[in-house]
Amino acid sequence: MSAAEVWLTLAGMGLVTVLLRLSFIALWGRITLPEVVRDALRYVPPAVLAAIIAPALLFHDGQLVPASGQPRLWAGVLAALIAWRTRNALATIVGGMVALFAFEWLAPMLRAWLG
Repeated sequence: MSAAEVWLTLAGMGLVTVLLRLSFIALWGRITLPEVVRDALRYVPPAVLAAIIAPALLFHDGQLVPASGQPRLWAGVLAALIAWRTRNALATIVGGMVALFAFEWLAPMLRAWLG
């Protein structure tokens, strides 16, 4: 593929992206979505977030890791509990990161202790 083809492809993809986003802005308020569609769209952000986060918590180097050997999973569980109890994004992020660092620091000691 030549440089011109690459730039033409990028420009075309950019144009399609802009037109697609512009269509939603231009049509906003002119089209009324059915109630069932609006209800279904409420679940899109949590589903996308779960699809991004779940593999990072459950897999390491493409392999499923058991919960006992996965500090990221336990930090994620704790972050989910913080989110559920506080409904505060900053507290969730800070709590999850502190838990991750703590679990990463403790994991080698626990593995040595447990054998």
